[in-house]
Amino acid sequence: MKGYAGKILEIDLSSGNIKETKISGDILRQYIGGRGLASKILWDRLGSIWSEVDPLGPENILLVLTGPLTGFAPGGRICVSGKSPQSNGIVGSTIGGEFPIDLKCAGYDGIIFTGKSEKPVYLLIKDSDIELRDASHVWGKGAKETVLALIKEARKEFESRYRGRGLLKEPSMLYIGPAGERLCRTAVVSAKWSHAAGYGGYGAVMGSKGLKAILVKGTGPLPEVHDMEKTMECVNRIIRASLSMEFFRRWGTGSGGYEVGAGISSEPVMNWQEEWHDEKSFGVDKFEPFWVKRFWGDYGCATTCLKLSVINFGPFKGSITDNPDYENQAYLGPNLGIFKPEGNIYLTALIDELGFCGIQTGNLLSFAAELYQRGILTREDLGGIDLNWGDAKAFSELLKIIVERRGIGDVLAEGTYRAALKISEMKGMDVTKYAVTCKGIAIGAHGIRSGKDYPHYVSYPCSVQGGDHTSVAYIPLDHGNSELNAILYDSSVVCWFNFFSKEAQEALWGLMEAVTGWKITPDEWFNVMARRILHIQRATLLLGGPDLKWDPRVHDDVPQRWYEPLTKGPYGGKAVDRNRMVESIKEYYGIVGWDENGVPKSEELKRLGLEDVDKKLEAVRESLKNDPSRP
Repeated sequence: MKGYAGKILEIDLSSGNIKETKISGDILRQYIGGRGLASKILWDRLGSIWSEVDPLGPENILLVLTGPLTGFAPGGRICVSGKSPQSNGIVGSTIGGEFPIDLKCAGYDGIIFTGKSEKPVYLLIKDSDIELRDASHVWGKGAKETVLALIKEARKEFESRYRGRGLLKEPSMLYIGPAGERLCRTAVVSAKWSHAAGYGGYGAVMGSKGLKAILVKGTGPLPEVHDMEKTMECVNRIIRASLSMEFFRRWGTGSGGYEVGAGISSEPVMNWQEEWHDEKSFGVDKFEPFWVKRFWGDYGCATTCLKLSVINFGPFKGSITDNPDYENQAYLGPNLGIFKPEGNIYLTALIDELGFCGIQTGNLLSFAAELYQRGILTREDLGGIDLNWGDAKAFSELLKIIVERRGIGDVLAEGTYRAALKISEMKGMDVTKYAVTCKGIAIGAHGIRSGKDYPHYVSYPCSVQGGDHTSVAYIPLDHGNSELNAILYDSSVVCWFNFFSKEAQEALWGLMEAVTGWKITPDEWFNVMARRILHIQRATLLLGGPDLKWDPRVHDDVPQRWYEPLTKGPYGGKAVDRNRMVESIKEYYGIVGWDENGVPKSEELKRLGLEDVDKKLEAVRESLKNDPSRP
């Protein structure tokens, strides 16, 4: 059990009961932690009734899990998971910060939340002292007010309880904003003021459970490792590799807002109607004047790709946020017809404050804007808002009616795909063709029509995390961009950005052995361990429910928009080829161990010891076999 604290907290929010549980060494060896362990726990507890479990009901389970490399690999991250209210499958969504380090130093590898509290609560942990506390006074508050109030409250409590033990640094914290409280499916679990676990919609799961925040201060050491000398050797190799990425350290992903559009034509522009722009006003050098802190990194991170942007003058004065990073630049910039940093920083800061995901909600805003552009949604439908491209103030007003679930905001709060279904019904016409999503999850800001970015034909259709750009399907399976590699990062739990180089990737395998004592080879990982986790996630996606289920013959596909040719830029005329898409998907199915309908094969599941998963999928296979038609 080297590298692990050896205990997990289990909190029943319905009864207030708090207990400790342990995971066997055999299970940890197979599923590691984070995303992998979340998949195992969720399947064991909910797999038999998966289709009936409401992601926003008390029967869902919310998991907050570290991995064995948490605290040792540079950069702290933690994985948040459960049944996703976006995809109805399992999504492993990670978030940076010091929270996982504090949790491990308090003596815990993770937290399992079940049930639902009758009143708003937050969890306060100081080592083995654990308490659910009233959160009514911060329910409804935004990010800044929530963080400041609860940190102040916790420090005051610590000073009172632990007199004479020295001054404790403020606890680390995960929390939700108003979007999560009101069960908006694009809500995030936040850390600090602007870090977020966005994919999956787990902010809404926290809100459904009446859980406003989790605060933890750990004063113990990190767990023992198998070989400290080798651990430090591997850590230093990763740090050297990180320091060598000079361009990435200087600009972070923030250089992408211009470069991805102008250079490789794969950036969303006005709801993906185009993927190219040459607006130099959106270059990273135009963002740099707003940076008040650069080379900012989370715990132990040498890459330090984060920046801090502040607007001190003009109509958007007071806005404060991360970079914005590329995804927020793209989705809350060109995707909304905004090509100036001020408007982008303003909207990103507002998204942070309300507790929304920039990708999921940016996708949603542009979907609504295109419907307005085409006269499908009217000014009256939008509560008096003229939702014109480029108007940051108009988009901010729409955000407010979404978070309040007022009027059309109540429909849009369900996320792009579900909103498209509802609006199609309301308007008597199909508007799903304007929804750029996969399995209910908005596509990351990396298109495939130009063929010049890292996602490819199978990347989104076959991903077990839908539109998640950080977890794309890829051939070959052991490629650096492959979803099986993403599962390794999300299960161990480390930051992908520190492992771009070959040197760092090789050091990661050595670090796993040095910390845990387990010699896990790439061959074992890609052929056994990662496949086991992948197939469980795929199974839950196929089972779906209760409101939406996915037919792989229909929904293993890219958004309809991407079959439309680009009309601008150096790759004008390029589009996804449907025949090539079909062949690519068939090829991936065969390589990964799924049958012709995209269901994990019985022999593959039995090879991996997943007989219970195989048995549950029998009905899915039979249904697809007996219904050859496409819904």
